[in-house]
Amino acid sequence: MNNLIIRPETPADYKAVEHLTMRAFWNIHGPGSTEHLLVRKIRQSQDYLPNLSRVAELDGKVVGAIYYTKAKVVEDQTEHDIVTFGPLAVEPTLQNSGISKCLLEATIPLAKEAGYPGIVIIGEPTYYPKRGFMTCEKFGITDEEGRNFDALMCLPLNEELFSSVHGKLVESPVYKECYNEEELRQLAEEFPKYRKVKIKDGFLMLLDKRLGVIEIVDGDVYYVKFWELTIPAKLSKEYDNESARPKEGDDVIFIWHNGDNSEIVSICKNMLEE
Repeated sequence: MNNLIIRPETPADYKAVEHLTMRAFWNIHGPGSTEHLLVRKIRQSQDYLPNLSRVAELDGKVVGAIYYTKAKVVEDQTEHDIVTFGPLAVEPTLQNSGISKCLLEATIPLAKEAGYPGIVIIGEPTYYPKRGFMTCEKFGITDEEGRNFDALMCLPLNEELFSSVHGKLVESPVYKECYNEEELRQLAEEFPKYRKVKIKDGFLMLLDKRLGVIEIVDGDVYYVKFWELTIPAKLSKEYDNESARPKEGDDVIFIWHNGDNSEIVSICKNMLEE
């Protein structure tokens, strides 16, 4: 994307960024999303690092954003200042097009230049290792409850300084402040209404998997509605229920291959509509 611009956010971007963040995480971790409220709260937080955070602009439209905040790794009475980021949001119809990569490549050097020894995140474990992140277990870093898991990752920015960073990750309190139902309801009034979906198998539509609705069936080709896009797809080899083939109106999980044949993995029922 030669015409992609990575730049600091301005107040004129606020609503557009909140909207794209809402869309980027809609029905990903549960019905609806909370990340757009988190973005608003981060901007108001004393832990926000606007000098590291950036938005991505394509053809005059904001299509991505990354927000950095202060964090600490605490061991007994010793506190190590580090940074974390999140959300990292990309307009859903443009995901897997390199925008996340560009945001990371533009901002990681800024964190290094600012003197931070490293970045610690809780993120998608199949994506961030491609960008140099490693599991925190290797460095003696856990979450606040002392646990380790694949999604807890770090990126040393200064290996000498980071080698002494051990203990429990303590993020900004702002990350726990985005689940207020009344605040989410009020914020929802500012944006278009989108359908909420809750599925039995959880929410795993990150990276290549997406949640869409069958719009048209034409023989063995299924046209899946994904936001404003209509994506042709066929049944995946993973699809194992030939007796219940998708029909118009069905919610499906599909693997989105930009430019190639996309694949429907399964039909899922919206538990909110049962």
